[in-house]
Amino acid sequence: MERISALGLDVGKRRIGVAGCDGTGLIATGLTTIERQSFLQDVQQLQELVKEREAQLLVIGLPYSMDGSIGFQAKQVQKFAKRISKALELPVEYIDERLTSVEAEAQLKSQKKYSRYNKGLVDRRAATIILQQWLDKRRNYYQH
Repeated sequence: MERISALGLDVGKRRIGVAGCDGTGLIATGLTTIERQSFLQDVQQLQELVKEREAQLLVIGLPYSMDGSIGFQAKQVQKFAKRISKALELPVEYIDERLTSVEAEAQLKSQKKYSRYNKGLVDRRAATIILQQWLDKRRNYYQH
């Protein structure tokens, strides 16, 4: 399996949780949370991470509705993804992110790190879950 450097993004109205992976594509780790101010600033902060981590791909969580349809929030994420993909000149892959924030909160609570005031930590953990799911899916594809 070829080496991969991807960034996982949990895109929200106020914040973007960001995760990265080691070159082997085995483990996703939370990197940072970007407090959104403007598209230009989002691009600048992500550009730094792309350069620093030599990212080749963005994995973005798509918040499908519980019935599997693409609702308003998912369309907003897709619109952002298209713009960020063009600005960073990187391809985007989507992964179903339903319940990743719930899972992120549960993981943080079990580690006694959860605080309802630290939403950035939840976003970062959700981005990690998104990227890890993509990595696992990719690894399973190459093993079969």
